[in-house]
Amino acid sequence: MIKNQVQTITLKVSENTMNKMQTYFEDKKRDKTPPYAIFQAKEADTTITLYESGKAVFQGISADIDANIWAETEKHLNPQQKIEIKKSGNKKKTANPKTNYALYNSTSIGSDEVGTGDFFGPIVVTAAYVTKDNIAFLEQLGVCDSKKMTDDQILKIVPKIIKKIPYSTMILSNEEYNQKYSAQMNLNAIKAILHNKVLLNMTMRYPNYDYVVVDQFTSPSSYYKYLKASSKIQKNITFITKAEDQCLAVACASLISRYVFVKEMDKISKEIGVNIPKGAGPIVDEIGAKIVKEHGETILKKIAKCSFKNTAKIKELVKNS
Repeated sequence: MIKNQVQTITLKVSENTMNKMQTYFEDKKRDKTPPYAIFQAKEADTTITLYESGKAVFQGISADIDANIWAETEKHLNPQQKIEIKKSGNKKKTANPKTNYALYNSTSIGSDEVGTGDFFGPIVVTAAYVTKDNIAFLEQLGVCDSKKMTDDQILKIVPKIIKKIPYSTMILSNEEYNQKYSAQMNLNAIKAILHNKVLLNMTMRYPNYDYVVVDQFTSPSSYYKYLKASSKIQKNITFITKAEDQCLAVACASLISRYVFVKEMDKISKEIGVNIPKGAGPIVDEIGAKIVKEHGETILKKIAKCSFKNTAKIKELVKNS
């Protein structure tokens, strides 16, 4: 299993986004700041530093998640601006010493999900089947985790992937999510059920594989516990965190899931006439409040995950407007 690694991500933001960041992190700011920094704050396991130049630096295990939230804010506030985001790594590190090359070079079925951190839009889970003969093709395309690629890149590359790589995708709509979610059926339980379904679909269709890999989101014991009511369960799974770096089948599943998610978000945006933001940051609350004012509170059950804290924030914004 790969240990979570600290990431450093730099995002260039405009003045209006800087103002929103200052407001959002007001009660999370540190007393001391680096030279030329407006503030430095702590959000869970991520340290955020905003500089006078408009450079925002995110450092921590979940830096990519926090950086993407503010990238979405910048995109919505300044649609004419090109998003400038860079990920820094250890340049001396040429390869991950824990890479399982037997796994990477095998014929595998891998699954991954998208949308679980987004207030708006569905949850999409995909399993993909990658043979040894597909590896060179995928490497030439530059296949990697969807979190490291822009949506525009994903929209271009995935149509090429799905022409050659077999896959199975399940889309859980917001209405279905809101009906299922409860104290007994939490998000991880929902994810486990969806992963199990797409994996069973693929292993039945393509029984010749070396590994079945899941991008780990919970412990193996908890995963199988969530499936105790299922009539059939996929066994012998290899659970790996950051599995997209170890297994091309998971990387493909991640990209395909993101592709489907983006398409579904576009559909919702067209249906309600508003460009819906991804993530769960402050811009989501603002857009959500505007949507509720125009369409009523019940619209959230159709287009959003009502269990998120954003729901209460949106209601409060509407109430105080």
